[in-house]
Amino acid sequence: MKRLHRFMVSSYIGPFFMTFFICIFLLLMQFLWKYIDDLVGKGLSVGVIAELMLYASASLVPLALPLTVLLSSIMTFGNLGQNNELMALKASGTSLVRIMFPLVIFIFIISVGAFFFANNAMPYTNLKMGALLHDVRKQKPEVSIKEGIFSNSLEGYSIKVSGKNKKTGMLYNLLIYDHTEKRGNVKVTVADSATMKMSANNRYMILTMYNGHSYSEVEENKRNRDEKEFPHQKDKFQEQRVLIDMSGLGFERTDENLFKNHYQMLNLSQLQYSIDSLNKIYEIKRLHFVARLKFDNYYKTVKPDFKLNTFYADSLKKYSQFQHFDSLYNSLSQSEKGKVIISATQLARNAQSFVSQTHSDLRMRDEWINKHMIEWHRKFTLAVSCFVLFFIGAPFGAIVRKGGLGMPIVISVLFFVIYYVIGISSEKSARLGATPAWQAMWMGIAVIFPIGLFLTYKAATDSVIMDIGTYLKPVKNFFQKIFKFFSKKKKQ
Repeated sequence: MKRLHRFMVSSYIGPFFMTFFICIFLLLMQFLWKYIDDLVGKGLSVGVIAELMLYASASLVPLALPLTVLLSSIMTFGNLGQNNELMALKASGTSLVRIMFPLVIFIFIISVGAFFFANNAMPYTNLKMGALLHDVRKQKPEVSIKEGIFSNSLEGYSIKVSGKNKKTGMLYNLLIYDHTEKRGNVKVTVADSATMKMSANNRYMILTMYNGHSYSEVEENKRNRDEKEFPHQKDKFQEQRVLIDMSGLGFERTDENLFKNHYQMLNLSQLQYSIDSLNKIYEIKRLHFVARLKFDNYYKTVKPDFKLNTFYADSLKKYSQFQHFDSLYNSLSQSEKGKVIISATQLARNAQSFVSQTHSDLRMRDEWINKHMIEWHRKFTLAVSCFVLFFIGAPFGAIVRKGGLGMPIVISVLFFVIYYVIGISSEKSARLGATPAWQAMWMGIAVIFPIGLFLTYKAATDSVIMDIGTYLKPVKNFFQKIFKFFSKKKKQ
């Protein structure tokens, strides 16, 4: 049986690695399409882009690996069935379960490796990719002045040129609005021509302008607009140089410790610690809300230091013989009733505002806890989904007996879309607190697991589940019986 084991594993490894890299490539193209606006025109080096692609590829493994197992399983057993190799193995007395056994062990090892990858490698790659993507998004576009349009690539300046000599780098008919003081368009410079070049240390842009003039408004201290005279200053120059700070345009790495407490950057033990801490804080906030609502709003403490509360204290002493609020309220004068109504309305509004703010805060905290719990269960669902999807792909490939990339891709995508849609819908419901996190994360596996058992049973018993004639035969027999019945009636 060792030869059979080697044969099955060697037949499976080729399609497995091929489909894995195809899935990673397709998902990586989707990642690039999503973040293309954050990458183009930033002057990023090849090393930075390659590093980002590496971390992005690692972050896509949880999505690509289950699809890979499903697709490669259908392809492997479809090829065996199409080449009659599966039939030959069964004819020799080897059952389908025995044939699948070496691949079950192989997928089990893959599933265990997927768990450790999700628990140990994924937090690290998510941290690296999150920090690097944050730095890339902060990176400002490289300086590029286009003809006829305003360019804001230099922070604090809006520049427009009517012409540009690409060989000499000379700019013609230059118009600059200086917004560095953040007062609006109060500084304007116009020049016939100009040149731009970087300083030796690449920290400053040296802008040299020729034959122009500058206009700037002088700020006045007068507050009344009618009294202002709007003084301004106008200078004419033959040559003028401006140093523009370019330190903000350089690519700088952010400290990764700023992102390390995010739930996607934590392993199982860290997630469990964070969940316990967040639950304790949530409970403290909830108890504090109940106590404050009760004592600061429902049972307002009388403080004689304030005039209005002094009035209420005197009223309580005066009308202490009344046992009910209605009788106490009716015994007050008209002016006293007005004061009571105004105060009660203000207290009710304060209580409503306090309840609304606390509800929003507790809801956000609850969603944050749910995200941690979802990530905790995701570490396990990745491994289990690979194992379960194998028991869908392998028997289905043995039943349809179609190899290659045609039929297996259609079938695997169909099953995976069902699994993925159920998972995404359940996860969204869990984030909002409508469904427990454990139930949401295991919902997709709970749906496809019975399908896997059913297909495995049908494949092991050589069922003709994919033969359409099997399903049309009962319908055909039913119509034949009806036809015979009416034929007998007509003869009678």
